[in-house]
Amino acid sequence: MSRKSLLPLLILLIFCAAAYGGRVIVDQSSSDLFSDGVHGGSSTGREGGVISLFAATEEACEQSYGFLPCTKTALGNVFLIIVYGYLMFLAATYLSSGSELLLEILGPGLIGGLFLPILGALPDAMLILVSGITGSAAAAQSQVSVGIGLLAGSTVMLLTAIWGTCCIVGKCDIENSAAVDLKDTKGLSLTGSGVSTDIWTSYAAMIMAVSVLPFIVVQLPQLFHSTSGRHLAVLIALIISLSLLISYCLYQVFQPWIQTRRLDYIKHKHVISGILKHLKKHALGRLFTDHGTPNREVLEKLFHAIDENGDERLSHAELRALVVGIRLEEINLEENDAIAKVLKDFDTSCDDQVDLTEFIAGVEKWLYEVRSSNGSSNVAGPNTIKYLDDFHEETRREHSLLGEDQSDEIVEGVENPRKTAIKAALLLLLGTVIAAVFADPLVDAVNNFSSATNIPSFFISFIVLPLATNSSEAVSAIIFATRKKKRSASLTFSELYGAVTMNNLLCLSVFLAIVYARGLTWNFSSEVLVILIVCIVMGVLGSIRTTFPLWTCLIAFTLYPFSLVLVYVLDYVFGWS
Repeated sequence: MSRKSLLPLLILLIFCAAAYGGRVIVDQSSSDLFSDGVHGGSSTGREGGVISLFAATEEACEQSYGFLPCTKTALGNVFLIIVYGYLMFLAATYLSSGSELLLEILGPGLIGGLFLPILGALPDAMLILVSGITGSAAAAQSQVSVGIGLLAGSTVMLLTAIWGTCCIVGKCDIENSAAVDLKDTKGLSLTGSGVSTDIWTSYAAMIMAVSVLPFIVVQLPQLFHSTSGRHLAVLIALIISLSLLISYCLYQVFQPWIQTRRLDYIKHKHVISGILKHLKKHALGRLFTDHGTPNREVLEKLFHAIDENGDERLSHAELRALVVGIRLEEINLEENDAIAKVLKDFDTSCDDQVDLTEFIAGVEKWLYEVRSSNGSSNVAGPNTIKYLDDFHEETRREHSLLGEDQSDEIVEGVENPRKTAIKAALLLLLGTVIAAVFADPLVDAVNNFSSATNIPSFFISFIVLPLATNSSEAVSAIIFATRKKKRSASLTFSELYGAVTMNNLLCLSVFLAIVYARGLTWNFSSEVLVILIVCIVMGVLGSIRTTFPLWTCLIAFTLYPFSLVLVYVLDYVFGWS
């Protein structure tokens, strides 16, 4: 765990301590100091002081754990929501990093299919848990709106705003009813550009649509205007939700198709990083100039060094000499497969050879992809070697996380498995502790802000909290989509559907368990309807299509404001709540 990663956490804690130290705390037990027996008007103003102090006492908030800062003002709670929300974001980041390191040790099967999806949904589940487990039953009944808001908000955000954004950034030209990899010439054509996915992604969408079944079951008593069967319906829905959750995790363990497809993608990245490092090692100068343009002189020398027969074409045999030495055995990839991947990216003329122009264009495209993967601009410069090293190490790590099987070779490939295991455990522990400690203060801040502004807590948690708990998933999905390939688009949308499935099963199970255990009333008809509409619409859309023209993102984007308006109208116009 790097020191830099802890710096934002320490800064936030310092600010919280400063906010706490600067707030005047009224002690009710000191009120007797002002009881001098004087009634009526007083020239000393003591009575006014007593009234002012009592007013402050009535406005005083209850501190989480007795020491964390709190306030009743709207602006103060905005600050606290930002601070606690960022801490929850850090928790999600630490959990993700720790789980990836754990994959490096134990392999993908059981860990990738069972443990990691649960860890990914842990921050959401923790917030839902604390929203209904603390305080009296009456307080819990009012606070659980934060939990249902987060559950609905996470699902809607992933399937609308993030889904639509991925469709836009990953768009390619559609020809013969399919998007063409890396070809994007039609701009924002609603019918001429879009993304294509494979059939496995459609299966992921189907699974997501099925995951809404517990929502339908728990809502049945309201549909039939029955009050006697609500508690039983919650229990039945909880059992169904847990059963589906276990079934989904086992499916991921024994059919790890998402991990298999990502493994293929990592192999391709390994070829890119290996060849670029090889070229950089043998180049007599930088591959790119200070202005970010290809250094044609250096690239031409490299090309002619590889072109042994001098025919200005790189043949299969010459490409074989290029891929030798990049340690393809690390990823169980044959030389012929590596050559095929090079030709696929370089050979734009489709003559089964690579000329000088194709070689320079291909190297430039690969270098831009390397820099993009590091979150940098697409302008390559003198620091190219740094990005190549980072990209290569990232590729090796990703491959070890996504090995083809669970053999002991994965464990043996780790340089220091004990150190890696300790680091993974510490990251998982830190992420879990942060999520557990700051979930309750975040829920309190949302409720206090709701009281100060008269804005229903559902809408605050619907809009704000998913940004804290799902940001890493959203950024990862968008970055993958920018690859503009069917393979990366398939993985992107599959992971979005998978994240929503875990929300609908794990988070709903936690929520239903709270409602049942505490005897709370299930009165979330409008919220359930929103989840059903969004999941079914996007699930059916993803199930029946493998190509999504750009107009489909308009459906996704429209569903987000539609969801907010629908809840408001049903609850505050028709009185569903």
